[in-house]
Parts: sequence; structure tokens; C-alpha cells
Amino acid sequence: MNKYKPVGKIGEGTFSDVLKTQSLRDGNYYACKQMKQHFESIEQVNSLREIQALRRLNPHPNILMLHEVVFDRKSGCLALICELMDMNIYELIRGRRKPLPEKKIMNYMYQLCKSLDHMHRNGIFHRDVKPENILIKEDTLKLGDFGSCRSVYSKQPYTEYISTRWYRAPECLLTDGYYSYKMDMWSSGCVFYEITSFHPLFPGSNELDQISKIHDILGTPAKKTLNKFKQSRAMSFDFPFKKGTGLSPHVPNISPKSLSLMYAMIEYDPDQRIGAHQALQHPYFRELRTAEKQAVTMHRKMRLAENIVGQESINLWCISKDGNRQHSHRKTQQNPIRHHGPSYAIELPKLNVSGVTKLTSYPSPTFHSVFTTPATNGEVPVLQPIKYIGTNHKSEKQKELKSSMKQYHLPTIERRGGGY
Repeated sequence: MNKYKPVGKIGEGTFSDVLKTQSLRDGNYYACKQMKQHFESIEQVNSLREIQALRRLNPHPNILMLHEVVFDRKSGCLALICELMDMNIYELIRGRRKPLPEKKIMNYMYQLCKSLDHMHRNGIFHRDVKPENILIKEDTLKLGDFGSCRSVYSKQPYTEYISTRWYRAPECLLTDGYYSYKMDMWSSGCVFYEITSFHPLFPGSNELDQISKIHDILGTPAKKTLNKFKQSRAMSFDFPFKKGTGLSPHVPNISPKSLSLMYAMIEYDPDQRIGAHQALQHPYFRELRTAEKQAVTMHRKMRLAENIVGQESINLWCISKDGNRQHSHRKTQQNPIRHHGPSYAIELPKLNVSGVTKLTSYPSPTFHSVFTTPATNGEVPVLQPIKYIGTNHKSEKQKELKSSMKQYHLPTIERRGGGY
């Protein structure tokens, strides 16, 4: 931890303390989660579910970013260096009197469902979704604290007393650890209600009171639903009948679409409860989905325009390069390169070619001088076009020589292995 300077304490939990720290390398501020447990080896550190989950889920715009894992072998101390957010949802609504704008609530819930959808698709469920673990920075929401997470594919039963009681799903309360990733959606529904009303939905004082608070709102579930849960050793299923008040009296100003999604999230039967991916398709989020699609389309158009501009720049460069080449060629024709050397005629040595039949000599054609003026000042004189003066008629000896040549035909090359 000598790379970071502690600035202040942000929060304290059962298993860790969270500090605000400053990096001595780049000067940026980070959240440092110091574990109270001591570790013996780096293998033990890497086996932590929280570290494994963050490495699998990062990067994602709605999952807290893990920057570095700091482990001191001598002391056994472990710290997770994460990005620093402004506050959590609980701090946002604590002591607040004026309700949050519905668009802000919608934006937060949309991002929360996105984080859960990303988690569940990657085979992880959180098991402790609550306002304290949902972090915000301006208009961005990120889910944090993955210390209680589990694999979707791990074998049941799980730990019974998981999650904070007020956000614990019925299947967690009524079974001996037989629950699934749908518990995260129940907790999200409780958070949805709380950021709308500033009050917890089911503030039970103990396990039995928690079930009673749920039945006060939703009513006693049907026996068919209760029979799905495995009989718990801790409590009896002989609940007195309650009709339930419903959510509307407690949040009278909520829109019908948000009320519909809230009910879908706190469905008593986990098999009927909405999933994160389904929640993102709910009519409540239609406006955000449309805006998101438009933003994606605009981004694609901008990238396409950049590619077109880039291609045009390449084409203009090629045209310019060809123009320069043509200009250079014309300049060369107008001003031919002058070679320094003797201006008088040089007789080339005769070649002795062996193995060639000596042919009868023919009268050489007459050539006119190719120079307009003789060279006097050491410069190469201007050339005139050469005119060939001779006969186009072939001699009898040439005809006889051509007819005496034999014609040969090459054998056809066979195709092997699909080629030649």
C-alpha cells in the first residue's frame, strides 16, 4: 500500500473497510477496500469470489471497475483498488424530502437492470443487492460489493442467511438455501420502491416479521406457490390469510408503467418473477431504449462518415501522387537529363557467339545520320527520328531456311491436386 496515500474513511462493513485513497503515481483518487481477513498466499487471494467476479465482469459501464489488487505477503493484508464513486443510493435518498424526478429514477433502474443482466448472462448472481451497494456518480449507476456473489451453476443449497433481511426474497426466507438468481430481481424491486418513496418496502425486524411484512403488501400466496418451496426447518407454513394492501396506497403518484414493473420484480413466485433481460424490454423503459438506439445509430453514422472522409483523403493523396508523377514525367521530357561523357562515337567490341550457324551476309541497310548537327561543345546533340531504309522482300535463302526448321509441340502438363 505504499503506492497509495489514505485520505479518509468512506464506510465500514463486516468484512472490510472502505477508504478514499490517492495514488502516488498518477495523483488520481480511488476507493480502497481493505479486507479484515488475513491471507496466506496469492493463490488464496485469487480464489476469492469477489476478485474472480470483478475480473470476469469488467469492463462494463454499470459494474464497479477494479483497478488493482494489492497483497502484502508479509502481513497478509489485502486491498482492492476500485474506481471512486460519489455516493450510494442510500446516501442519495437519506433525509431527502423532495421526490426524485421520474426520469432520473427510470435512468437509475435501467442501469441497475443492465448490470444484473450482464451478471446473470456471465453466470453470476449478486445475492446482496441493496441501496448501500448501488453506487452513483452524476447520472451513472454502478453495482458494487461482490463479496456475497455466487455462480448461477453452483450446486444448491446455498447459504441460508444471505442478503440483507429487508431485501431478502421469499424463497430465501422459506427454504433451506434453495433459491436462484431471481432473488436479485426481488431485491431490485425493493430498491425501486425505496428510491421512489424514500422508505424501505419490507422493513422486518426478524425472519417471521419479514414474511409478515411481505404478506401485508402482497397477500398470502396460494398453496400451489408455497408447495414449490422445500419445507424449512426454521418455520411453519401455516400462514393466516391476508389479502394485502398492494403498492398503490404507498406510492400514489407513481405511473402505471412503473407500478407494473415493480409488481413484476416482487412477484412472490420466483418462476413467475421477471428476469433482468425481460425487465429491460418492459414498456417502462421504452423511452430510454429508443434514445439508446438513436445514439447507437448516430454513432454508426459518424463512424461511417469518418471512414468515408478517410477514404477520400487517401484517394486525394493517390491522385496528388499520380499528378506529381505525371508532372515529373513531363518535366523530364521537356528537360532531358544530360549525361556527362564523350560526344564522339564509340565502337563496341564484337561478340563471338559459338554454336550458331554462320549465315550469309546481306547488304546492310543505309542509315541517315541521327544527328541534326555535329557535337562541338561537348553536349549531346538533339536526336531525330530514325527512318529505316531497306527492302521488305524476303530473299529466297531466308524462305529456304525458315522452311527447313522443324516445329515441335510441348506435351500437355497434367493437373495434379487441383492445380497445374
